Amino acid sequence: MISYVITIMDNPRSVQAAQRCIKSMPEFNIQMFPAITPADNPLNILQKKGIPAKGFDEVYSYKEKCVSAFLSHHTLWEKCVEDSIEYQIFEHDAVGIGNIPNFINYDRCISIGKPSYGRYKTPSQLGVNPLTSKRYFPGAHAYRVKPRGAKEFISKAKTEGMPTDVYLHLDRFPWLQEYYPWGVEAKDSFTTIQKPAGCLAKHNWNDGIGYDIL
Repeated sequence: MISYVITIMDNPRSVQAAQRCIKSMPEFNIQMFPAITPADNPLNILQKKGIPAKGFDEVYSYKEKCVSAFLSHHTLWEKCVEDSIEYQIFEHDAVGIGNIPNFINYDRCISIGKPSYGRYKTPSQLGVNPLTSKRYFPGAHAYRVKPRGAKEFISKAKTEGMPTDVYLHLDRFPWLQEYYPWGVEAKDSFTTIQKPAGCLAKHNWNDGIGYDIL
C-alpha cells in the first residue's frame, strides 16, 4: 500500500498541515503529493480528460478550486491503476486519532475518516461496514482505494464529475464502505476551496473565529 497526502506545495499552511498529517501516522510512511491548483488551469485539464465541468457549478465552493481538488484525487486514482497497488489517500487537514489497521479487508474503496461536516450516522458495528455515516463520503480526507475501484471512479467521471466527496456516493458506487471506529479526523482551521456558505456545516467552523478562507 502507498500512502499520499494531497498538499498545495506553494501554500505554507497546506505544507504545515500535511507535515502534521505525516507525523500523526508515522507507521504509513505518508508522502506528500503535489496538488493541482488553479495555476495549473484545471478547467483545461478537465476538458482534456473528457470530464464535464457542469457538475462543479454549486454555491458552496469556488469552481476552479473545487475542480483542482477533484483532479488531485483523480490523478491519484490514475496512479493507483497504473501502479496496480492499493492507495491510501489523505487531504492535508487529516490527522490520525486512533488505531488504523495496516490491513483492512474491504472491496474497492473504504472511508476511514470521521465525518467532517453536517449530520451523520454512526456505523452499527466495529470494523468494515457499508458506507453508513452518509450516503456519500463524509469528507474525502481519508480513504483507501484499490485499482479496481479507482478504475471505476475514473470511468464514471467521464459523465458525472463533481466535488470529490459527493462524487463518492452510494447511488453511483453502491460498493463504497466505511471503517469504524474512525481512525482519522479532519482538523481544519482554514479552507482553500469553500465559500462562507460551504463552511457553515464544517464541524470546526465557529462563526468564522479562527477559521480562514484562503
